[in-house]
Amino acid sequence: MLNKHIVLSQEVKAAQDKGLPVVALESTIISHGMPYPQNVKTAREVEQIIRDNGAVPATIALIDGKIKIGLSDEELEMFGNAPDVAKASRRDLGYLIATKKLGATTVAATMICAELAGIELFVTGGIGGVHRGAETTMDISADLQELAKTNVAVVCAGAKSILDIGLTLEYLETNGVPVVGYGTDEMPAFFTQKSGFDLNLRLDQPADVAAMLRAKWELGLTGGAVIANPIREEDALDYDFITNTIQTALQEAKAQGIVGKDVTPFLLGKVKELTEGTSLDANIALVKHNAYVGAQIAVALNK
Repeated sequence: MLNKHIVLSQEVKAAQDKGLPVVALESTIISHGMPYPQNVKTAREVEQIIRDNGAVPATIALIDGKIKIGLSDEELEMFGNAPDVAKASRRDLGYLIATKKLGATTVAATMICAELAGIELFVTGGIGGVHRGAETTMDISADLQELAKTNVAVVCAGAKSILDIGLTLEYLETNGVPVVGYGTDEMPAFFTQKSGFDLNLRLDQPADVAAMLRAKWELGLTGGAVIANPIREEDALDYDFITNTIQTALQEAKAQGIVGKDVTPFLLGKVKELTEGTSLDANIALVKHNAYVGAQIAVALNK
């Protein structure tokens, strides 16, 4: 029985009726992650990559007091242009549904909505994590708690490189969340293939990832998994260059007193400015690559 707050698009409903694989997509990447018109163009291209690889895309957002699972072309366009779209995590869902405000789903909220709609796999750019300096600020993304308790696998290019990746991995380990390197032994760091942090789980084929996820959930082990799929080498930014750029952006955020959920959009915007747009190109490329891999895993999981 579908939750009364959920509305499926015709494409997603038809896919589920036919037993086809569905891949969830977040909407924060449209409203907060990229400027217009690249955001809408990328969203459409990512959806098409998923279709081309045998699955059905379901971009998730909060519109008019409903959780929409799958957006129409008009809704994507509206979302990409709308001012003051709320960034929705677990704590915000009830409020945004009750007040009928526009809400873009973060990783955490997308996982919740996907599970409510019976979708097991979700593709994004990078997960949130433990922020640098979190030992004093306690700034830890709700994404990590969601991964510990919601049964949705997340295909991503690792954790966003503005974070403390070492502490993020420790936090996930404590909460029993498997972090699987897809074709890699090292945690990717969003814009780069390398982070300096080794992973103890590696799988190289969609069918192997699907088998692991199925076994985990059949054992009753609650929670998701991180499928860490590195950005392709030809799209990656230079490791030293991006590390120095992030350091500069972090110093500026601190100087301006930017905290909480404003930190990530500020840092990504500042990194884009300092890299003269090359970080946006890398961001778009890695999301598309994740969609390609994620669709294949969804197809294998569906079997």
